[in-house]
Amino acid sequence: MQSREWTRVLVLLAPLVAACTGSRTDAVSPSPIPGQPPPNQPPPPPSYVVTLVGAADIADCAWEGGSHAEATGSLVEKIGGAVFTAGDNAYFNATAADFNNCYAPRWGRFRNRTYPSPGNHEYQVSPTPYFDYFGDRAGPRGAGFYSYDLGNWHIISLNSNVGVGPGQEQYVWLQRDLEANKNANLGKCNLAYWHHPLFTSGPSAGSGGIMRSIWSLLYDYGVDVVINGHDHLYERFPAQDVNGRRDAFGIQEYIVGTGGAPLYEFVPGPSTSVYRNSRVYGVLKLTLRDVGWDSVFIEAGTEAMIDPSLNNLCH
Repeated sequence: MQSREWTRVLVLLAPLVAACTGSRTDAVSPSPIPGQPPPNQPPPPPSYVVTLVGAADIADCAWEGGSHAEATGSLVEKIGGAVFTAGDNAYFNATAADFNNCYAPRWGRFRNRTYPSPGNHEYQVSPTPYFDYFGDRAGPRGAGFYSYDLGNWHIISLNSNVGVGPGQEQYVWLQRDLEANKNANLGKCNLAYWHHPLFTSGPSAGSGGIMRSIWSLLYDYGVDVVINGHDHLYERFPAQDVNGRRDAFGIQEYIVGTGGAPLYEFVPGPSTSVYRNSRVYGVLKLTLRDVGWDSVFIEAGTEAMIDPSLNNLCH
């Protein structure tokens, strides 16, 4: 047999030889098992979806017997997840009696998953009852500012009643916290909350801009979301810079002063907000994902979903 014919025979026999010997001349990777990563590739990082829910301006028992705070508290209890408060937790002077007799029966049953912040009513007489009631959950005693992580989110609770200017204790702490989080947690989303808003269409008129320096600092570090209270209404703003101009890399602000105290009216004049409602009590629910969030305002009592904002992306 000529050499060319021998070559043809060997080529034809090669697959049979490989099948018998268990070897292959055209080695390929085995098909991946459904739901598992391909061989020799690391598994994907875990995916986190967490809930953050809450409101501000909550337990005013002199207003219709605290029924609105009872309704918002019942709603929070059904939702589950971590709970924030954006100040003015107990009216009128946030005394020990106000916390024990008004806040505790309505929102106190989920205190062990609540991350509070203080409002101006906590400082009406003395902030001591606030720190006594919440204990370690309010952060370092007397300071009223702290941070924590939820899933892929870094959360900062601030105190808009004290030390908000450059060089002051809270400002310096915040700058260090943001820098440490930036260096240690690349890719995390960021959210901050406190009581007095910088932007609002309510009667506080932005509380004189007392949080402008804080907002500017948060903006510089790419914070995505800010939540406030003080004006007793619900309002959502687009991403903005410190001057209230739309900015793709700006901060989206929510005002949710609808926890139970008497509601306010919006004031006439221009506004940059994209949604406003001063007629219903309720809570803000945030679904925090790896790279973004969904938000919805839920009315107390009816549980109606108001102003859903979906698929927001972090910077």
